[in-house]
Amino acid sequence: MVQPELILDTTAYTIDQLLSADMPQLALAGRSNVGKSSLINALAGRRKLAKVSSTPGKTRSVNYYRVSPWNFCLVDLPGYGYAKASKSEREKWARLLEKYLSDCQSLRALVLLIDSRLEPQAIDLHLLDYAKGIGLPVLPVLTKADKCRQKDIAARQHEWTDLAGRKPVVTSSSARRGIDTLWKALLAEAGIRQEENPADGAGSGLQEG
Repeated sequence: MVQPELILDTTAYTIDQLLSADMPQLALAGRSNVGKSSLINALAGRRKLAKVSSTPGKTRSVNYYRVSPWNFCLVDLPGYGYAKASKSEREKWARLLEKYLSDCQSLRALVLLIDSRLEPQAIDLHLLDYAKGIGLPVLPVLTKADKCRQKDIAARQHEWTDLAGRKPVVTSSSARRGIDTLWKALLAEAGIRQEENPADGAGSGLQEG
């Protein structure tokens, strides 16, 4: 098994920078405090690749993580829905996010991160509906599964399967639950055929651990 490696390639601050990258992209999006940075670190197998902020909603840069040995990027979008941000700031970010999702020609899918502890939230449903409306594939991912009872996780899976049209991947960054399954799903969304050799430009056959 070839372990994918995440490499921080670029930090973007404007919509022009977001749209200029020609490498295939998968966008990681979710509410503030959904555990996105922790999940990126779990995917990378490193503790401090993505900075885990003590102030949700503070970061407004967009980080591009190149996936090696395959040439595609995981694009870490700032968390949305932070209650202490001003209304104008939230609206500005929503417009930028929607423009990126609709106009980026190299974007392959939206990876929608969802807190396992919460019932479907209106802001997540809005983003889901927007992506579906423009024909962008959505990969739902439940985070923080270690903080929930199994029956609650099952309920979230059922709800989001109905909403998104596909079963969400269940993850826990701290327990490393579902990380290999998520890698398989990410490679599939990027168009990587996992049974082939990465030296030939394809995938490696990740195995569930």
